Amino acid sequence: MPHLVLIGLAAILLWSLISHRFERWGVAGPIGLVLLGAVTVIWDVDSFGTAIDSPISEKIVEVILAILLFADATEVKGGIFGREGRVIARLVLIALPLSIVLTVATGMLLIPDTGLLVLLVVACVILPIDFAPAASLLRNRRLPARLRQILNVESGYNDGLISPVFGMSLALAVIWSTIVRTPESDITDDALEGPAIQFMDAFINAVPSTVIAVVIGIVLGTGIGYLVRIARARLIADALGARYVMLILPLIAYGVASIPIFNANGFVAAFVAGIGYRLTRTRGHRSEGIDRSELLLVEEVGALAANFVWFVLGGAMLLVITSGIDWWMLLFAVLALTLLRVVPVYLSLMGSSVGRRDRLLIGALGPRGTASIVFGLLAYNALPEDEGVAVLTIMVATVVGSILLHGLAAPLLVNRRKVGEEIT
Repeated sequence: MPHLVLIGLAAILLWSLISHRFERWGVAGPIGLVLLGAVTVIWDVDSFGTAIDSPISEKIVEVILAILLFADATEVKGGIFGREGRVIARLVLIALPLSIVLTVATGMLLIPDTGLLVLLVVACVILPIDFAPAASLLRNRRLPARLRQILNVESGYNDGLISPVFGMSLALAVIWSTIVRTPESDITDDALEGPAIQFMDAFINAVPSTVIAVVIGIVLGTGIGYLVRIARARLIADALGARYVMLILPLIAYGVASIPIFNANGFVAAFVAGIGYRLTRTRGHRSEGIDRSELLLVEEVGALAANFVWFVLGGAMLLVITSGIDWWMLLFAVLALTLLRVVPVYLSLMGSSVGRRDRLLIGALGPRGTASIVFGLLAYNALPEDEGVAVLTIMVATVVGSILLHGLAAPLLVNRRKVGEEIT
C-alpha cells in the first residue's frame, strides 16, 4: 500500500506541472487524472481496494470534503442564495428533494432487493452536481451570464445541502444492514438489542446533530468572519493572513463538530461556516463577494484535493470493473444523469422567470464530480462489502458517464445556441 501512495503522489506531482496545458479543454483534467489513477493501481488492484477501505482513508476523504464544501459556500456572490435567490431556492429546496425521491423510487424498481436506506445513500451519492468535469461550460459565452450564474450557485449549494441527508442515511443503512445480516440462528433479543438501540439512537439524533452542526458553523463562521473584516479594515491583518484563516476555518468547524460531546455532522458545520464567513466578511459589499486575494489559498488547496479525488476515481474504476458491472447499474447512471435531474428541475422552475428551453438546459447541465466521488468512497468504506461495492459501482458509472456527457457532448449542444441569447 505505501508504494501505491508514493506512486500516486508522484503522478499527481507530474500532472500538476503540465495540467495548465490542458485547461482550455476543461474535461482533459479529470480524464487525465482518472487515467493516471487507473494506470497506477492496475498492477495491484486488491491493495488499492484495501487502502480506500480503511479508517485513515475515510478521515482523509472527510477532510477533503469539508474543505471543498467550505470553498463552495464562500465563493458564492450576493446573499444566502446569491443573486438569483428565488431560482436557486426552487432548485435546491424543490428540485433536489424531488430528485432524491425519484431516484429512490427508480432504485426500488431496478433493484427491489436493495434496502430503502441504501437506495437513499445511492441517491445522495449520484445527485450532487459539480462542474469540475465540465468547467468550460461556466466559461462558455454562448451561455447567458444569468444561466451560468444559476448553475454556478446551484453547484455550490447542492452538495452542501445533501450532505446531512447522506450522513444520516449512511449511518442508518450501516446499522440496519447489521440487523438484517444477523443469521436466523443467532437472532435473539440480546443479539439484536445493541444494533436496534443504535439504529433508534441514530434516527432520533439525526435532526439534533444537524442543528448542532448548523449552530457550530454559524458561530465559527460569523465570528471569525467578523474578526477578519475588522482586522482587515484596521490594517491589522493582510490578505495572506486572511488566506490562512480561510484554510484553517473549515478544519476547525469539522473538528469541533466531530467532538464526542457534540457528535454533529462535520460536513454541515464546514459548509455553514463558509456561508456565515462569507456573509459577515463581505457585509456591505456582498454583491462583490470575498476578494480574490483571500480566496486563493483555499481554492488552490481545494483544487489539489480535487485532483487527488479524481486520481482515486481511476483506481475505483478498475476496482469495480474487476468486481463486475450489472446492466442495471449502467441504466441507473444514465437515468441519474438525465431524467432524474431534468424532470425535477423543469417542474421546480415552472412559473419562474426561467424560460421553457432554459429549464431543460439547466436540467441537462448537471455534471457529477468530486462530491459524488467522495460520498461514494465514504459509502464504500462504511457499508458491508456487497452493498458498498454496488454503491461504488453506481458512483463510478455516473461520474464517468458525466465526463462523457457533460464534458464532451454538452459543450457541443451549448455551442449551438446563439451568442448573447438570454433567459426569457
